[in-house]
Amino acid sequence: MNTKGADRKIDYVEFNVSDIARAKAFYGSAFGWTFTDYGPDYCEFRDGRLSGGFTTLAPVTAKGGPLVILFAADIEDALSRVEAAGGTIVKPIFPFPGGRRFQFADPDGYELAVWSDR
Repeated sequence: MNTKGADRKIDYVEFNVSDIARAKAFYGSAFGWTFTDYGPDYCEFRDGRLSGGFTTLAPVTAKGGPLVILFAADIEDALSRVEAAGGTIVKPIFPFPGGRRFQFADPDGYELAVWSDR
């Protein structure tokens, strides 16, 4: 594993989920993430830039905490994909300094955002 340049950078994001298969279906469909299963209670995901995991070993606590923000070149397409995958739009597309974004809840209730510079 190459860790050059990784010092003091976010390296991994982990979500406690109630159903790993459902989380994989949602994020795979909405964002094209890939997955590696490590037993029945843990799955690693890769989005092409960052990796993380889904686990059922702890309770889901979807409210509060930091907001995970994804980037999309085409924000309207990303919103459509989130809805088609079963996500709930919490805040429709809105402008902010630097671009536009929207926020959604995944099937476990985690709120994430997607932003675009267009």
